[in-house]
Amino acid sequence: PTECFLSQPEEKQESTIKAKRRKKKKISDVLQKSAPKPGVPADLQNLLTQHFGENRSVIEKEELKLSDSCFLPANDLTHSFSSYLKEICPKWAKLRKSHKEKKSVVMLVLCSSALRSLELIKSMTAFKGDCRVLKLFAKHIKIQEQMNMLEKGVFHIGVGTPGRVKALVEQDGLCLNSTKYMILDWNWRDQKLRRMMDIPEV
Repeated sequence: PTECFLSQPEEKQESTIKAKRRKKKKISDVLQKSAPKPGVPADLQNLLTQHFGENRSVIEKEELKLSDSCFLPANDLTHSFSSYLKEICPKWAKLRKSHKEKKSVVMLVLCSSALRSLELIKSMTAFKGDCRVLKLFAKHIKIQEQMNMLEKGVFHIGVGTPGRVKALVEQDGLCLNSTKYMILDWNWRDQKLRRMMDIPEV
């Protein structure tokens, strides 16, 4: 009986250790605690320095710094997407009319996923009017199709994911010379509660 009594607590100890090992901290648990707040210029600046910092000289690092005048005011979350775009881009009608270049867009909106891109395209209806919007993500769309569309027609707004936009720029399918606005969908969180800046591949 004493042996049985001694072996029971030992078994319990083992099971508690196993339970402790199983419970790993998930990124969603960590991010759940951080409150959603609009991105600030420093956030993007830090990302740039982290990404390029290691293999750049001091002068090149200085060139990476963007002045505050390069940044638009962030959406304070009181605006809908259309009303936010109207506020930051009051001369949109004029810009849209004067844009005649192929293989380029005036406004580029970057999101973390294809589904989110579609959501934003739907929510900008009041702002875009009759201008042409192009989906720039990989889900169900081949890169060659997007390159052909950009070559043949004039598009005003591109909404897509960083991976596909990067691939299009590298393959000369998209030229950013006439791009006046770049909107980062900074605060939206996916199912894992990650924002765009929390995804390492971005």
